[in-house]
Amino acid sequence: MPISIDEFESRDPERRETNAERVVRFLARNRDKAYKAIEIAEATDINENSIHPVLNRLEERELVRHREPYWAIGDLEKVRDTMMFSSTAEFLDEALGPESREEWLNAAQKGETSHE
Repeated sequence: MPISIDEFESRDPERRETNAERVVRFLARNRDKAYKAIEIAEATDINENSIHPVLNRLEERELVRHREPYWAIGDLEKVRDTMMFSSTAEFLDEALGPESREEWLNAAQKGETSHE
């Protein structure tokens, strides 16, 4: 499946698109249709055994809708907000380095002891 030249230019060769991103992108591009899971798997080149877990996680986040046996894109505003958040988080990780859970916990503990 071809992509736009803008998408081609903006792709980071180091980063691979996740299966969830591929599904959301495909369904958003084809928002006037609903597809069976196998059709989405074939169109996005995702293994048939992986497509249902991906679709179920996306449905839990309300990014896709499901009416047996079809799947369609969810609320476009919610999809846009989620993709923007993901893109922003990725940019910040690249610019500032990934967050460390230990650093967060240490900072929280220091904050608790300084207020006592």
